[in-house]
Amino acid sequence: MAENKTKPTSASIDEYLASRASPEQLKDCKAIMAMCRRVTKQRPKMWGPSIVGYGSYSYRYESGHSGQSCLAAFAIRGRDLVVYLAPGAPGQDKLLAKLGKHKMGKSCLYFRRLADLDAKVLEALIAQSAAEAKRRWPDSGADDLERVSGGVGKAAVVAGERGKALAKRRGSIGRNDPLEVEQS
Repeated sequence: MAENKTKPTSASIDEYLASRASPEQLKDCKAIMAMCRRVTKQRPKMWGPSIVGYGSYSYRYESGHSGQSCLAAFAIRGRDLVVYLAPGAPGQDKLLAKLGKHKMGKSCLYFRRLADLDAKVLEALIAQSAAEAKRRWPDSGADDLERVSGGVGKAAVVAGERGKALAKRRGSIGRNDPLEVEQS
C-alpha cells in the first residue's frame, strides 16, 4: 500500500514563507494563518516541504488505506495561493458562489490575492472543511493525536467502525478527500 507523501515535519514555516512568498502573498499568508488558527485552535506545522497545516486527523478507508491529514492547510503555488478544503462538504457550493475570484479543483481552492475574496466566506469554508473532516472521521482522535504525538509521524489512532460506517453512508469511502497531494 502506498504511503502518504505529505506528512508533518519540523521544517520552519518562516523559512518556507520567506523563500516562496512575495510581499503581498506574505501578508495574505499571515491572514490565512490567523483564520486557520482561529478555526482549529492549533499551531501551524509544515506538512512536507510546502504545505502549512493546522491540527490533524486520522482516517482509514474500507480498502485498508489509512493515513493522517491536517484539518486546515494552505500553500503557495507560484503566483497562486491554495487553501485545501474537504470536497463535497454540505453547503460548500453556496459559500464558493459568494467567495469571489477563485478557481476550485477537487480539494484545492486557488486564488491570487486575498483582496479578491470575501475573507469571512473564506474562513467559513475553512471551518466547514475542518468540521467535515471531523464528521467523516469522528473516531480519529484528532484532538488527542495533536497532544500525544505533536502531529508528527504516523497516526497513532485511526477511525473506528463508527467513523467508517458514517463515511460509507456519506459516500466518502474511496474518495481522495484527505490531503494527499504531490509536491511541486
